Amino acid sequence: MTQESKARTLSGYLMVFVLLSVFIVAIYFFVVMVKSSTVPILPMVILVLDIFLMTGFFMVQPNMGRILMLFGKYVGTEKKVGLRWANPFYFPALEKPISLRVRNFNGDTIKVNDKLGNPIEIGCVVVWKVVDTAEAAFEVDDYSDFVTIQSEAALRNMAASYPYDQHEEGEMSLRSHAQDVAKKLQTEVQERLKKAGVEVLETRISHLAYAPEIAHAMLQKQQASAIISARKLIVQGAVGMVEQALDQLSKKQVINLDEERKAAMVSNLLVVLCSDNNAQPIVNTGTLY
Repeated sequence: MTQESKARTLSGYLMVFVLLSVFIVAIYFFVVMVKSSTVPILPMVILVLDIFLMTGFFMVQPNMGRILMLFGKYVGTEKKVGLRWANPFYFPALEKPISLRVRNFNGDTIKVNDKLGNPIEIGCVVVWKVVDTAEAAFEVDDYSDFVTIQSEAALRNMAASYPYDQHEEGEMSLRSHAQDVAKKLQTEVQERLKKAGVEVLETRISHLAYAPEIAHAMLQKQQASAIISARKLIVQGAVGMVEQALDQLSKKQVINLDEERKAAMVSNLLVVLCSDNNAQPIVNTGTLY
């Protein structure tokens, strides 16, 4: 693999002063030799060489990298900002310099099956940047397209490794462990993109939902689970209240109840406490016997 190295360049401002000075001196001697009827061969050679050296100037913008090559061989990357000068035979490997800035890849929503085979829709955002310009330029055909394709492939593989929702306590799922899943996705995307000289800074799940064909059924399932959980909590509370009521009646000796009356009282209290509707009290003006 081609590894990034620092290019040997000089300050462009210094070279402007040097080459301009040489140009002025060569023009001066050229004029002097012409006036003295001497063939100005040396000034002409210096002028041609000076003009040729002037083609070695190039600009580097902030957070950009210019890759330089010498007759097809990689010689280095220049990242220093400003006007730079290099050997005129160092031709830029790319028409545009490689950007070192942080970028966002906001992937399209894709349809995939989760671990249980349920069709889901999922999308992700990948924050990345180029850290090795040589690998980005020479190891892959187009590093931007490489990031796009490999990120979607990693997302598909990750989505198929976890269920959409948590079915057992402690089980990792896409919906209940979003941060952990995002870290797993970041690790997998980084493994795929390291050969392209790309560093993944962050990944996030931007969209997660059941596919439309099963969304209604899954919504009913979630509603049923929520109702069951709520009923369990209500029953637990009602049993505790009934137990406390019987204990208080027994301690204060408000009334002595046999087992049959206790059972009837427990049944009535549970119906009142667990019912969705308000209780309709009936006043008994007589005796039970």
